[in-house]
Amino acid sequence: MAVLIRAADVPAAERREAWLSVVCDALGPLDVRVDADAPLRGQIEAGQLGPVGVGKVQTSTPHSVHRTPGLIRRDSPELYRLVLPVSGTPLLGQDGRQARLRPGEFALYDFTRPYELVYDSAVRLAVFSFPRELLRLPPGAASVTAVPIASGEGAGALAAPLLRRVALDLDSYRPASAARLAGVVMDLVTTAVAERVEELGAVPHETRQEVLLARVHAFIEKHLGDAGLDPAGVAAAHHISPRYLHRLFEARETTVAAWIRHRRLERCRADLADPALRDTPVSVLAARWGLPDPAHFSRLFRSAYGVPPAAYRRACG
Repeated sequence: MAVLIRAADVPAAERREAWLSVVCDALGPLDVRVDADAPLRGQIEAGQLGPVGVGKVQTSTPHSVHRTPGLIRRDSPELYRLVLPVSGTPLLGQDGRQARLRPGEFALYDFTRPYELVYDSAVRLAVFSFPRELLRLPPGAASVTAVPIASGEGAGALAAPLLRRVALDLDSYRPASAARLAGVVMDLVTTAVAERVEELGAVPHETRQEVLLARVHAFIEKHLGDAGLDPAGVAAAHHISPRYLHRLFEARETTVAAWIRHRRLERCRADLADPALRDTPVSVLAARWGLPDPAHFSRLFRSAYGVPPAAYRRACG
């Protein structure tokens, strides 16, 4: 993770302008409001976890960051952001709601709509940015912006510690591992946000299927290594009938079994391309993702990608 600015390294007379410049360059057009006589102290770092941007902000200077309608008209990338305090209690406001976040909680906000993030005391934050399409949620998810997602139960209990750890250890991940980890992060965040939407009762009836499907996808990802994973088990885990589960997938022109197979093959393909796993036998990698029969796995892989798994690994260098 690169240090973009360390206030102590900049002459005092230039710190304010340098801080504003780095915030806007790293996070997009924002209105940063700092008292003119407040001594600016802090540090901003940024890095990348596959398609997910990861930043760390540390400051003891009270100030606020605003995304205004004018700035949105000027430049409005289709992004969601997520903020998780490591220490301090920032105030996030969007869509008429305000959330005072405690360490370990996190909240979502939409970069295409006005928001404000206020630091009225010292804070250390982990900030994640990702394209809207990576958060597979229905329109009802707009009701969960600037709403705290607690780390005490449900998917939030898994997502919050992982987000904190990722921000702390970002530099230690190899590129292939980072890409896979980004998928895990987004699956957990999607599930945690979907659960919060359901708790708020804000999802119209016609979109509840989308929320349920997001949870099903996350469950499948978590259990891909279980060779016994099947549609009946997935349906039972979500207290629905297998028939109803199949209907969810039919609307997306696939089947439950086909989706499980596709995700297993994608995980295997990522492992085969990972230099760190070059010495791990192909059969071991396949079994890790729930495909223990080498001959069957080889046929599936060749059918999906046009080459046998060993040949694909060689082509990846």
